[in-house]
Amino acid sequence: MTASPASLDDAHSATRRITMLSVGTATVLIVLKAFALGASGSVSILATLADSALDLIASLATFFAVRWAAAQPDEEHRYGHGKAEALAALVQAGLVFASAAFIGWEAVQRMFDPRPVTSGGWAVGVVAVSILVTLWLVWMQTQAMKKTGSLAVAGDRAHYAADLAANVVVLIGVISGAFLHAPGLDAAAGLVVAVWLFWGATSILRDAADHLLDHAGPEEDRAAIAAAVLADPRVFGVHQLRTRMAGQVLMIQMHVDLEPSLTLEAAHAIVVEAEQRVLSAFPHADILIHADPRGRGATHGLPTAPSTETPPAASAGPWS
Repeated sequence: MTASPASLDDAHSATRRITMLSVGTATVLIVLKAFALGASGSVSILATLADSALDLIASLATFFAVRWAAAQPDEEHRYGHGKAEALAALVQAGLVFASAAFIGWEAVQRMFDPRPVTSGGWAVGVVAVSILVTLWLVWMQTQAMKKTGSLAVAGDRAHYAADLAANVVVLIGVISGAFLHAPGLDAAAGLVVAVWLFWGATSILRDAADHLLDHAGPEEDRAAIAAAVLADPRVFGVHQLRTRMAGQVLMIQMHVDLEPSLTLEAAHAIVVEAEQRVLSAFPHADILIHADPRGRGATHGLPTAPSTETPPAASAGPWS
């Protein structure tokens, strides 16, 4: 059983809107920071401008990826295109790594060859505006993530959240260089930004890799799925429960133990009811349940050891 089309349509619409907003925000920030760089010559402004330029590229990749991910399954992609979001997150991670390397190199160069920061008032004003705009965007992305669970939006949000902290460091650097006459601190601020971006890129890369490698869903979700299925006393056990994400869709497969004497129609009805209970808790799920005669379930070569979490009392066997 697949997820509710209306539910998925709402989620995809939300991701399309927030990615369009992200592209617009990145464009505005680039214009503001380019003006501030021309006025000040600050290396920390240069750092945040380079990062915003890559933000725009990453946001554009996400913009197109979420639209591709929302495409319906076809003959060549029977499970849909959801993993396009993970590919977008990989692009984001690569661009952030490149940004961190560039900024770090420039900051080290400026430490050995410091240059004065001019027009500090303009630079401070632009960075302050950038912080407010980025804070607003991160808040909007957080709201969208709560509705959709989109990996691409999560990657974009992580990127802009890192930018938010980086802009605070940049603000300190500009103030130090322009008003405290300590350009070395400005360069040091740029280096801090580079380290921060590298750390954020590592997190994005790890999440995208988990998604592409079909990492299992959280243990608490697996327990909730098993509990929903076992809420019917006619289901004696759940085993070979497997979960993975495909974009915003949670793919769920499992075997359930039913009374061997049931007719095919009766067994089918029990399975459909179980699917509906799971969908009520996980509306973006695609569910496949195989019914086994109680005591004669096949393992198909998969591990049979029970989960480290104790399954509900109604279970007659392992479910992971």
